[in-house]
Amino acid sequence: MSTFLRSIVAVSLFLTFSTFDQPAMAAEQKAVLVTGASTGIGREIAETLANDGYFVYAGARKQKDLDALNAIDNIQAVRLDVTVQEEIDAAVETVAKGGRGLHGLINNAGIFVGGPLIEVDVDEIQWLMDVNVYGVVRVTQAFAPMIIESKGRITTIGSIAGILSGQFSGPYSMSKHAIEAYTDSLATEMAKFDVHVSVIEPGNYDSAIANTALARMSDDDYFDEDSYYAEEIQAWFNQPWDRGQYKGPEEVAEAAVDAMFGDSPVRRYMVVPSEEEAGWTIGKAIEELVQLNEWQAYSYTRAELIEKLDAAMSPPEPAADEDE
Repeated sequence: MSTFLRSIVAVSLFLTFSTFDQPAMAAEQKAVLVTGASTGIGREIAETLANDGYFVYAGARKQKDLDALNAIDNIQAVRLDVTVQEEIDAAVETVAKGGRGLHGLINNAGIFVGGPLIEVDVDEIQWLMDVNVYGVVRVTQAFAPMIIESKGRITTIGSIAGILSGQFSGPYSMSKHAIEAYTDSLATEMAKFDVHVSVIEPGNYDSAIANTALARMSDDDYFDEDSYYAEEIQAWFNQPWDRGQYKGPEEVAEAAVDAMFGDSPVRRYMVVPSEEEAGWTIGKAIEELVQLNEWQAYSYTRAELIEKLDAAMSPPEPAADEDE
């Protein structure tokens, strides 16, 4: 049985046999599930939503993090490793029993793997994809019936690294670029259910992702001593890795609130702490556009490209009133 069908069965069984004795407020208080909510961006999003009066199911893997999350008003911690289907299925049951339904899903859980693409162990890339891409797919499939029922919203925490990619960041950028395509396809497919889908693309904010990555990559077996890039790798390790040097992720949480509850949510939320990072990202997107256009049989002139840009920036025409 597929994950989607398992989720439908779980929710249906609960609704059939439940005594429906949850307080009325539970049904009225909109709920959001946030994966990877133990630290950093996920924790900030969970606390912001909870402070705004929404109910948050906060996914985490470690007991100490679950305990800390449970101590916060409007938050219920859920043991959730996005690579373990049994934990995802259990989370579906927990949310169903909560009696609130599920208005929103925020796929935040993620990890970083880096290194030279011709040398990094394929098992490391598979692990990265299992969390950053397949984990998103698993969780979204599992909770899709609830989101469809509520005509709710789905957003995924991507990264400007899904557009920018450079030396030794290839594996991570690959995973975040996949989320770009995933978002566009899912948005098209979920539109028929009035479910809005978006991606949030943060720049450099304070988070714990680098700490775990650095500890893993510092293992003696992670990089080959005979690497073609020995000097570059050493320089890479010598750069500052402490993300405490960056701003806190409050701006990312603000984007998440808009994605979940804003009156006019958008498809992409690029959230960066500086004009410099915005320039890198928009500049790279334009560079790719130019590269796509420069060697093909139907190249557009500069004027034609500007015309297309103007059209993309223009708001859609309002639908005509059928009674007119």
